[in-house]
Amino acid sequence: MIVGVVRETAAGERRVALVPTGVAALKKAKLDVLVEVDAGLSAGFSNDAYTHAGAEIVSAADIGTRSDVVLAVQRPEVTLKANQVGIAVYDPLTFPDKVPAASGATLFSLDLVPRTTRAQAMDVLSSQANLGGYLGVLIGATELTKILPMMTTAAGTIPPARVLILGAGVAGLQAIATARRLGAIVSAYDVRAAVKEQVESLGARFVELPLETESAQDAGGYAKALGEEFYAKQRQLLGDVLAETDLVITTAAVPGMKAPILVTEPMASRMARGSVIVDLAAERGGNCELTKPGETVEHNGVRILGPLNLPSHLATNASQLFSKNVQTFLLNMVKDGQFNLNLEDPIVSGSLIAKGGEVVHPRVQEVLRSREEVRG
Repeated sequence: MIVGVVRETAAGERRVALVPTGVAALKKAKLDVLVEVDAGLSAGFSNDAYTHAGAEIVSAADIGTRSDVVLAVQRPEVTLKANQVGIAVYDPLTFPDKVPAASGATLFSLDLVPRTTRAQAMDVLSSQANLGGYLGVLIGATELTKILPMMTTAAGTIPPARVLILGAGVAGLQAIATARRLGAIVSAYDVRAAVKEQVESLGARFVELPLETESAQDAGGYAKALGEEFYAKQRQLLGDVLAETDLVITTAAVPGMKAPILVTEPMASRMARGSVIVDLAAERGGNCELTKPGETVEHNGVRILGPLNLPSHLATNASQLFSKNVQTFLLNMVKDGQFNLNLEDPIVSGSLIAKGGEVVHPRVQEVLRSREEVRG
């Protein structure tokens, strides 16, 4: 069985799906590994490092013709055949029309791996969100006109900055931890009251609003959309909190849907000049009404940042984590050096999006049907 690793071609993508240590792990499992030339360079991994780990460096064409399984971070450009397997982040709930099901290949989307205990080591969304939460705080800190920690000098004492994290998922919790380590006074809000204990364990204050939030999470552990009436009331109550905040990090995202608006223009207008909002949901449209994905906007002296693909900026560590995720995911389907498609395994069935020329994932099928109805 031959596993191929492609060089990423998406704009700004510096990660690689498998690092040299991952190659060694697959070789140990009796798999041969092909790596496209220069696939790991942007992440800090040379062709020689892959060769020393046991991989063969080949062209993009060789990856397409010789591989049984093709690994990528984002949807690969290589056209797979019916007897091949593709494993990547296809983002099928957002771009169902771009799932190359017609090729007949068996396709798995890593962003649909269920959030269960057994699947934790395969969860690319969590591993990459961790890095995004960390970097989001650092970016915000450099944009602020204040420092985060309290500082006592001969010229006087500077009070610590106040940081608010909106959303206490993986990215949000890492943002809390990072802001706390930098010395800020940190508060956090999430519609799921159950995360209060996690927020407080990191030394932050949990902002409690009088809202009904029992249905804020689905059975798979992902956030659910709660309706515009809920979000309108939430924005009204959060306005007072934002008015006293120096740096806001927003992280709220719902898979396959536009990110909910948590910060409106009037709310941002109440923040002091020099304050900063870093919108980590910019790729999903943003949690701030003023966010422009990939840009920095200034509104009444408040800077609103919409960074894209933050994990790619930390390509070395992001690739190491992604590689471990994809390696574990693949080896879960390998038996005696051969690919074993066990649809009784919820991890396998939950992430399988296409097989035999058709989209087979129920949620992706539902999105496709909805879009057809809208077009019709």
